[in-house]
Amino acid sequence: MKVVLFCGGLGMRIRNSPDDGLPKPLVPIGNRPILWHLMRYYAHFGHTEFILCLGHGGEAIREYVRDNPELGAWRIALAETGERSSIGERLSQARRYVGDDEIFLANYADGLTDLHLPDLIGALTKSDKVGAFLCIKPSLSYHFVRTSDDGTVVEIEEAERIELRVNGGYFVFRRTIFDYLRAGEDLVTESFRRLLTIGGLLGYRYDGFWKNMDTFKDKLALDELQAGGAAPWMVWRAAARAGSD
Repeated sequence: MKVVLFCGGLGMRIRNSPDDGLPKPLVPIGNRPILWHLMRYYAHFGHTEFILCLGHGGEAIREYVRDNPELGAWRIALAETGERSSIGERLSQARRYVGDDEIFLANYADGLTDLHLPDLIGALTKSDKVGAFLCIKPSLSYHFVRTSDDGTVVEIEEAERIELRVNGGYFVFRRTIFDYLRAGEDLVTESFRRLLTIGGLLGYRYDGFWKNMDTFKDKLALDELQAGGAAPWMVWRAAARAGSD
């Protein structure tokens, strides 16, 4: 399956780090960009055709792809999708690269997981849904508070006890997703709401490892995991170890 990676965001919240100025997909985890980690993850499961939707910092990503022989085993299409386009607009512009494929994958390109990808794909293919995405429990130390109209606190609950999940940014789509996209719209806030009216979305709950690189603090946490030899998203290493046993 082809993999659409949204690589055009500004990455404002990771500013003022030593990697300031790099497009977010090129911010390194260890000695390789998060983009490489994601592509290696998909390649591990046999998906080696990538469509990189470029925007901010697109030329730097082009240079990285062009000058990195390590990527030579993969087919990579570079799609210019606009400096400030929404995710929905970038996906629309990737349509011609997806071609006639009935099912394809997509990713925000800023989060890592140890999810067994075939499970997510299988969840969609066994359903009649248009799209499926990873739903994870956020790691929060907050307390949720419920009050009455006059402000009286009626309930306090630890965040981890609330069955609320967030979009983990790993998607599987049928090609009919393109029928629900509109010019100028965002994927989740507008196109997904259109799908909600027909029951066309599947949320795949996952409680394993998932970590977003949203801030510089997140990047440091991922660096620490890799430096310590505990990088759960590097599922190809676990497979190689298992094969050598």
